Amino acid sequence: MSRKAETGGPAILVTGGAGYVGSHACKALAKAGFTPVTYDSLETGRAELVKWGPLEVGDIQDGARLAEVLDGWRPIAVLHFAGLIAVGDSVKDPLSYYRSNVTGSLELLERMVEKGVGYLVFSSSAAVYGDPVCCPIPEHSPTNPVNPYGRSKLMIEQCLADAERAYGLKWLALRYFNACGADPDGDSGECHDPETHLIPRALMAATGEIPHLDLFGTTYPTADGTCIRDYIHVSDLADWHVAALESLIAGGGLGRD
Repeated sequence: MSRKAETGGPAILVTGGAGYVGSHACKALAKAGFTPVTYDSLETGRAELVKWGPLEVGDIQDGARLAEVLDGWRPIAVLHFAGLIAVGDSVKDPLSYYRSNVTGSLELLERMVEKGVGYLVFSSSAAVYGDPVCCPIPEHSPTNPVNPYGRSKLMIEQCLADAERAYGLKWLALRYFNACGADPDGDSGECHDPETHLIPRALMAATGEIPHLDLFGTTYPTADGTCIRDYIHVSDLADWHVAALESLIAGGGLGRD
């Protein structure tokens, strides 16, 4: 008997479920009647954010551990958030990003195919578009990432497309901009160490936790030369991941390359 039978709803493996977006997605999954099974190395994730289902500690590149967890819980699908996310760091150390994001995703895909898990929702990024040819960016704009982080995300999408053609894997990728905000009930929120995201750092500067707020870029076509950024509330983003999953299970799709 799989362990999902003990918990009620169908199990969904959530890689990176102890992170910022992943933990909000776990809450949304539980609300929708699923059992979110968090798979996280806890190198950057936080165990205290795993509140809506079990925690399985493991690295995304550890195929044996992934296989063990898939055998134990028999998930019907995967929500894939695990990976490195700092654009600047990806430029400084690109190989670590390809190893973690691309190699880790390949390990996950191989174990999914091996265990017969047929659905995956991938947390991709608008960074796959690079410098957009028009704004707002339509979904099917040309992809031309300008940094290793964006390239790693696009490589994963290409791997997913090939896996669909070869093995029948059904998948969707959400190419979103910067996530912001926190769960309205206060159950989860943004908590990075060190904190690199703009809104938390602005609040930290306002409360004196850091001496000042650094803004990067002075040549954008704006009044003061600084950039304008797009944001999406993390709870909306979590709901959209669940909607994408439900669409896949129902046999639909939301459009992708």
